[in-house]
Amino acid sequence: MAVKHFYETKNWSIKWMCKVLNISRAAYYKWLHRKQTEEEIENERIAQLILEYDGKYKHTLGYRRMRMYINAFNHKNYSRRRIQRIMEKLGVKAQIRKQPKRYKNSAPETTVENLLGRDFHAEKPNEKWTTDVTEFKVPGSTKKIYLSAILDLYDRSIIAFVLSRRNDNKLVFDTFQKAVDANPDAAPVFHSDRGFQYTSKVFQVKLKEQGMIQSMSRVGHCIDNGPTEGFWGILKSELYLLYEIHDEASLIDSIKDYIRYYNEERLQERFGGQTPEQVREAALLAIKQDKQPKDYPIPENKRIEKYWAMIKAKQQAANQAV
Repeated sequence: MAVKHFYETKNWSIKWMCKVLNISRAAYYKWLHRKQTEEEIENERIAQLILEYDGKYKHTLGYRRMRMYINAFNHKNYSRRRIQRIMEKLGVKAQIRKQPKRYKNSAPETTVENLLGRDFHAEKPNEKWTTDVTEFKVPGSTKKIYLSAILDLYDRSIIAFVLSRRNDNKLVFDTFQKAVDANPDAAPVFHSDRGFQYTSKVFQVKLKEQGMIQSMSRVGHCIDNGPTEGFWGILKSELYLLYEIHDEASLIDSIKDYIRYYNEERLQERFGGQTPEQVREAALLAIKQDKQPKDYPIPENKRIEKYWAMIKAKQQAANQAV
């Protein structure tokens, strides 16, 4: 490629360049007149799709999601390794997320046990809901926007959300009411942290009236509400890449549109390249037809399993020492 480039642009001698680069002229001419293989041609097509989707989704696609998007939108079945290899050649990769802030303790009014127990698997919609409130700084000011959202653990969709300038009881109560209005017969396990809105007696009465069972994370254990925390991480790492945000209005519009995108367009590997909305609609239809919704097991995380095995081994060693 170097010989070809400098011959065409600088008119350098092919004989001299081959000698300097220690390659034979016969090998150069054989390469020059070769025909591309079908695999090479296909790799070039994949590379163009990778560059297109990387630009369209503002560098938010890692090789796993890039593979899902390319296969889903082009009716292909490329392997994960092939997409990863071409992305590495192109220097294309997803942006790394920032570390979340540490959990802050609050003075609860009335707390309950962690009944969810980090069992984030659900067999059907409206079986387990998780919720939380997060904040966004308005660019160029000291103002903040608060987002309250409720996530269904079956399909990981955001079934209700409310934005407000104030982090108060009304924000959480309104979010809860939107979720109930959209799912009037739902009576899930309702899991949250120990924020003041969720520990208030008024809110707990609302849960009981709806027939819901309340569950709360332990103090300082944000992983007890892992799926919601995970959604915040995805939202905040992709939001500022996908949208131009310069004031309060654009921030609010961007958050609303991102949640729409997350529910309706963002493909998830766990669901076989489907969106949360597609999974939810299929499950609700199955229930309506008295059928069992499709099960989507949570993939094992070997690093987490290794960590807990190490903790268990240390505890056993400590007990034996005593």
